[in-house]
Amino acid sequence: MIKIRWNELSIKDWEKKFSRIPRSNILQSYTYAKGMCPIAKQKARWGLILVDGKEAGLVQILEAGIFRNAIHAVQLDRGPLWFEGFGSAVHIKQFFVEWNRQFPRRFGRKRRILPETEDGIAIQKMLPQTGLIDEKVEGYKTFWVDLTKTVEDLRAALKPKWRGHLNKAEKSGLSVSLEISPEIIAWVLAVYASDKAARAYGGPSPEFLKAYLPLLAQDGNLHISRIVMNGQPIAFVVVAIHGRSATYLIGWSCDEGRKYSAHHLLLWEGAIVLQQKGIKDFDLGGINDDESGAGLTIFKEGMGGRKVACSGLYS
Repeated sequence: MIKIRWNELSIKDWEKKFSRIPRSNILQSYTYAKGMCPIAKQKARWGLILVDGKEAGLVQILEAGIFRNAIHAVQLDRGPLWFEGFGSAVHIKQFFVEWNRQFPRRFGRKRRILPETEDGIAIQKMLPQTGLIDEKVEGYKTFWVDLTKTVEDLRAALKPKWRGHLNKAEKSGLSVSLEISPEIIAWVLAVYASDKAARAYGGPSPEFLKAYLPLLAQDGNLHISRIVMNGQPIAFVVVAIHGRSATYLIGWSCDEGRKYSAHHLLLWEGAIVLQQKGIKDFDLGGINDDESGAGLTIFKEGMGGRKVACSGLYS
């Protein structure tokens, strides 16, 4: 039997339990909610999941409502997340039966659910049985790198072409800076906003990152690495740490950076730094399968991680 106890944990207890979860994600982290809620005019709820009275996992939802929630919007993005030993198909099904009971479909309520379950025929058949409606929209796809492997095994897992670019960057004598300051965060945000506007690619909004990056930094969960050549930055990578996992957020390279394969070096060195900090799982930040994203997908695939496709959008 599944129960969800809402808002019983202190933030300290939530974070402690969150750090037990394998392959956690940004959208279920407290820091994400803290950054997003003021922008989206939402409130967060934090749930402790119990299976037969035992602590089994966590779930975070964002919601907004007026007239005592007569008009109500609720979203569950990339959850629930399970502790070791939980998260079976039975647990997933029972969770969404309970979630659907607590937030039933009705006039005036908009529901958005992106389950953190790997896509497949069995899941596609099971989730509608819980009361969810499949909206036929593809889910999140990414590569996960297992940082519990040795550095030697991580390097051996690199695709040959990717490893060649890394070797080239290392032989170029590029120097990686890990300095973080309010000025560097502001510079990164300005470069990203300008580049995103000019090239019209996806990714987190500059408005959200302006709120989110300082929150990560104050908790020691922000990784920024840059390469400076002749006094000028030529590339950067930004990674968010959440629990025992981390996610590649944004990156940038100028022509000079691409010439020296600076991004390969930054991502590789970043993975090693994360490993030294005790991070176990590294999400390379999502991919898409259309033609416009082919280059980025090939680049991320080159790190030798495991490709994961999550279930799509439900309501």
